[in-house]
Amino acid sequence: MAQKPSIPKGTRDFGPAETAGRNYIFDTVKSVFRTYGYMPIETPAMENLGTLLGKYGDEGDKLLFRILNSGDAFSGVDMEAFRSEDGSLNGKALSMKLCEKGLRYDLTVPFARFVVQHQNEISFPFKRYQIQPVWRADRPQKGRYREFYQCDADVIGSRSLLNELELVQIVDRVFSLFGISVLVKINNRKVLTGLAEIAGFPDKVVDITVAIDKIDKTGIEAVEAEMREKGLTDEAIAVIEPVLQLKGSNDEKIARMKELLSGASASAIVSDTGLKGIAELEELFGLINAAGISQEVELDLSLARGLNYYTGAIFEVKAKDFQIGSICGGGRYDNLTGIFGLPDMSGVGISFGADRIYDVLKGLDKFPKEVTSSTRLLFANMGADEMKYILPVAGSLRESGIPCEIFADAAKLKKQFDYAARKSIPFISITGADEMAGGLVNLKNLETGEQISVSKDDIAGIRAFLEQ
Repeated sequence: MAQKPSIPKGTRDFGPAETAGRNYIFDTVKSVFRTYGYMPIETPAMENLGTLLGKYGDEGDKLLFRILNSGDAFSGVDMEAFRSEDGSLNGKALSMKLCEKGLRYDLTVPFARFVVQHQNEISFPFKRYQIQPVWRADRPQKGRYREFYQCDADVIGSRSLLNELELVQIVDRVFSLFGISVLVKINNRKVLTGLAEIAGFPDKVVDITVAIDKIDKTGIEAVEAEMREKGLTDEAIAVIEPVLQLKGSNDEKIARMKELLSGASASAIVSDTGLKGIAELEELFGLINAAGISQEVELDLSLARGLNYYTGAIFEVKAKDFQIGSICGGGRYDNLTGIFGLPDMSGVGISFGADRIYDVLKGLDKFPKEVTSSTRLLFANMGADEMKYILPVAGSLRESGIPCEIFADAAKLKKQFDYAARKSIPFISITGADEMAGGLVNLKNLETGEQISVSKDDIAGIRAFLEQ
């Protein structure tokens, strides 16, 4: 029996229209990256497993796709050596034996590895953008895939908050070009560290952050339950919970957090780290206000972002008019390159989720019409002589940058019109014996019905009609 064609769950094929839409996203994002001085790089799809492990937290490590060393990786492996006393197989230890490489989970860790490996070849601060696929062994669901593209911009080698501002400006510009209204949420990891300190559990900051990161998915009660499971007391949770639901303007939230982190909480603990985070937020929001950002920007003290490597400002972007998860996110990291032997190299970056942005653009019908079809004009096939007449015209139009097609077969006109409709081609040329006799080309706008005849040598006139 013939094999039924299929692809793995969480992956997708992209047809011409979808690919054109995705390229529109990539091209738009790239164009904005370039205006801020970012240059492109690429890294391999696979990295050494040691490069990836331990950078995304325990939950992230579980989502890494691991690659067998070879198609015969199990050959010569003593499976009994990987069994526990109860006879169960130690899958983690076995996978470390069989897999030395893994598919990249994101683009930030490979970027840090790239910077360290090529530090003598690049100038700092180093601005790069990278648009490539990443893989996560996640449970597929709406807006969540196992293979998806990220569009990242990072600057490394500078601690200036001007870099954070530029990333917010990039977000503002990109989504304004897309015609999407978004909410840009900002917090600071130092503030979350300070929150753990005034709650009396400075050693639980990772557990607290991981729990808080789920607040949008599970709600505040589930977050509190998880914190209790991690050993936090009700008194500690009573300090944390009001902060997560703090209301008011950005300035009011900053003032309240400054008060709490200065010792105004029940514990009377002062957090110098938390106060430093508040100072950074004050400076960043001052820059944002001065820059005149058009999209809404909000200080969200419940924003945590679960990745372990963030140390300062963190960002998340959500569409206002379309229900989906975050479509962009990022933050400041101070220690990532230190893992690879290059300490004191601070960086900050942001990642656009191209797949989710595609879903938003499609759901809101925001793709420009010209994106869905590259062909602007279809020359109907009226016969062999007509085709020889049309060929030089089509060639000249293509040289001038107008995408056009010649229908391959001398089929009925209905079939050729149907072809144009299916491909969203806006113009058709039906040039027959009469037009040939007069040295003309017939052009018809399929949307308005407007029809004209133009000299076949008047390429500028033809272009003008097609670009209306």
